[in-house]
Amino acid sequence: MPLHKDLDLAIIGGGLAGLIHLHYARKAGLNALVLEGRSGVGGLWRELPAWQDIQICLADWTAGDIPVAGPAQPQILANIESWVDRFALADGIRLNSPVSKARHNGSCWELDTSAGTVRARHLVAAIGGHSRPIIPDVERPDGQVSGQAGSQLRELHSSALRNPAELKGRDVLVVGGGASAFDLLDQSLAHGARHVRWVYRHVRWFFPTNKPKVVAGSFRAYGKMQASGMPEEQQNALIDADLRARYARFGIEAILPERPIDMQRDQVIPGRARMLERFAEIERHQGTVQAIDGTGVTLSSGARLTPDVVLWGTGYGTDLRFFDEPRLAGIETLHELASRCGCIYRSLDAPDLYFPGVGLDGVGATSWFYAIGARTIMSHIRGTARLDMEPVNRKLNHLDMIRHLAPRDPGSFTPDNSWEYYRDLTLGLADDQPYPLP
Repeated sequence: MPLHKDLDLAIIGGGLAGLIHLHYARKAGLNALVLEGRSGVGGLWRELPAWQDIQICLADWTAGDIPVAGPAQPQILANIESWVDRFALADGIRLNSPVSKARHNGSCWELDTSAGTVRARHLVAAIGGHSRPIIPDVERPDGQVSGQAGSQLRELHSSALRNPAELKGRDVLVVGGGASAFDLLDQSLAHGARHVRWVYRHVRWFFPTNKPKVVAGSFRAYGKMQASGMPEEQQNALIDADLRARYARFGIEAILPERPIDMQRDQVIPGRARMLERFAEIERHQGTVQAIDGTGVTLSSGARLTPDVVLWGTGYGTDLRFFDEPRLAGIETLHELASRCGCIYRSLDAPDLYFPGVGLDGVGATSWFYAIGARTIMSHIRGTARLDMEPVNRKLNHLDMIRHLAPRDPGSFTPDNSWEYYRDLTLGLADDQPYPLP
């Protein structure tokens, strides 16, 4: 089997982050290779159902003049694929090459794949925080597992609901309190479910609106708050007051989160118009699913429900079990991973290892911030920037990320391309215009 000894950088994952990091590695003159386990690029977006869409407006997904035709899965996948042709990346991507083991031998990374062992001085793990759908452990009859054939209950994670039309006339139970659960409630109502129940422990903050996500998901107003120099406490207070007024206007105070919004901890996502319009029709249960048998669901409150379908809107975790280092292999959530990274991206548990997905768990323009982070990671590899080993322990949203990186990467954030440049860009750019590629 071939042995690759000459790589400066290996990149695990051919999703948006992986392709952007390959592009900036080449711009930096690095010899880099993307290892993608699937038969094509796109990451999770290659597998999601066609109804899934982004949580932000199109201008905040788009970078430069790389087109994106719409917010749904086929259009987002096409946008990710377009990076390959636009920047001639195909010869730097190896498809059908899942990494079964990643280990550092003291001098470089060794990555075991079906085509042999790849060696590289540095490693970017561009697998994101959505690499493993989560279905919580609940009590079940001995030997039974989620969705087992023969059970009268059909169970689907949000990533596996291929055809929402099958919900028509069904009694549906949605589980979860975040973006995936909101989507499932909306899909159930849109496709004529007979009865919709909702079980949640807590409901995350979201932006109640009757506008579609592709309009309501803009963060530009928040960016302008940052750019104007408004203190974080004032930002939080203004956003919290606006959200509470919207919850009252839509009559959904019953699901207000228990604590005030904190943009350094929370991620505000757009509400779902249909879910809000028909909120009174949804039978709500605050608690958790305690047990599932072949015919019904028992909640932590003791209530017994007998739906036709259980839809798990319980999100995703990260899957690092391919790492030989136990401290990495045991990490299951993006929050855990962020706590084990210095300067946003740099692993504290292994040398020359970077996790780009950690830096985007907040509010910001997706492609643009992947690009800015990738540029700094490449500068660090080349020795012209310094990613320190201090964990950030909070979300760095939009301009906060640039403010953090600029003093550590003077080669990229030059006087003509300084923090002030990005501040002025945020204040002056029209809301429907994408940010230019750095």
